[in-house]
Amino acid sequence: MFKQITTKELITESKNTNAVIVDVRPVDAYNGWKLSGENRGGHITGARSLPLKWLNYIDWIEIVRSKGIFPENKVIIYGYNTEDSEKTGESFQKAGYNDVVIYPYFTDEWANNTMLPMDKLERYKHLVSAHWVKSLISKEKPDHYDNDKFVICHAHYRNRDAYLSGHIPGAIDMDTLALEAPETWNRRSPEELKKSLEEHGISSDTTVVLYGKFMFPDNDDPFPGSAAGDIGAIRNAFIMMYAGVKDVRVLNGGFQSWVDAGYEVSTDDVKKRKASDFGVSIPQKPKLAVDIPQAKQMLESKHSKLICVRSLPEYIGEVSGYNYIEKKGRIPGAIFGNCGSDAYHMENYRNLDHTTREFNEIVSIWKDAGITPDKHLAFYCGTGWRGSEAFFNAWLLGWPEVSVFDGGWFEWSNDPSNPYETGVPE
Repeated sequence: MFKQITTKELITESKNTNAVIVDVRPVDAYNGWKLSGENRGGHITGARSLPLKWLNYIDWIEIVRSKGIFPENKVIIYGYNTEDSEKTGESFQKAGYNDVVIYPYFTDEWANNTMLPMDKLERYKHLVSAHWVKSLISKEKPDHYDNDKFVICHAHYRNRDAYLSGHIPGAIDMDTLALEAPETWNRRSPEELKKSLEEHGISSDTTVVLYGKFMFPDNDDPFPGSAAGDIGAIRNAFIMMYAGVKDVRVLNGGFQSWVDAGYEVSTDDVKKRKASDFGVSIPQKPKLAVDIPQAKQMLESKHSKLICVRSLPEYIGEVSGYNYIEKKGRIPGAIFGNCGSDAYHMENYRNLDHTTREFNEIVSIWKDAGITPDKHLAFYCGTGWRGSEAFFNAWLLGWPEVSVFDGGWFEWSNDPSNPYETGVPE
């Protein structure tokens, strides 16, 4: 049995630098979705996200420590019910955390009192849960949806078997090559995008929900990014936003979240229904994409920055990251945005269950690297996939001027006149 603290006591403890508030609700609730009838969505300001679901992971305590929560801290746990909080508290105690208390009044008191501080992801509505998607396909009109037409897209790269082996019921498949050209790996021309989106039943006023399925790397695959289909989903989301689709959503955690929720999986090959017309000219949001001329201008400006979302070995020039890119190195002046271990992964932007990392952590990491919302930021990687995911994180935060440098290292390094650097920056 754990000691329970009052709202007044929590207000006092929130000022204690040794205390850590832990939110054990689903990540979607932490981001802003109201999942249990609470008056306000989001989380207690300063709380860390540690969903109950993660207790099933063998390296749970490593996740805890990576969040800077240590045995010397006072741990204050809250959730939708006391039982969930106590289960997490027991795991803390077993790991040697001796000062653990429960706050059981989040829904009834904290979320109901507009004077108490809460925080949420600015554009959380565009990062949806499996439950939200289930409600959508069940015709139940989920929260924050007022449209009468939608398309669910299972994104992949040249791998329809990933789709046919199991997907969300009613979802169509979308190869990333439908929206990007393999010659450059950049977004396709406006004419090609219009044709492809219409062929997939998508117009500018269609609500599009995208997700992918994590796939392990194939050493013979010419495009390493295909190792993670969920990154491909966000790549497609970026291009759709650029083109002019008004309501683009991404399933947080991709297909894994659907499976974890225990929902039905289909193997039907759903026929695509062509849209009569996209409805607006493409692109509607050209500023979301940056090409080489503008990228060079950004490097010279104090009001903008290029962010390299690659791994450290790529950034310092030990590897190019791709078997079809010969030159190794980085663009001089680019800020290191550190995707993770290699070109196949985005683990520095992801949780273990493939959901998007706690947004406050991303903001903190970016701030330490000099990545702040007061500048025009263009994210890039090798060919656009990882850059698109970092961009999407910044866009979800509501940062005002964010883009993808679409050509990335692939296009930059193909021009011998473009400068490059290797080695660890001084």
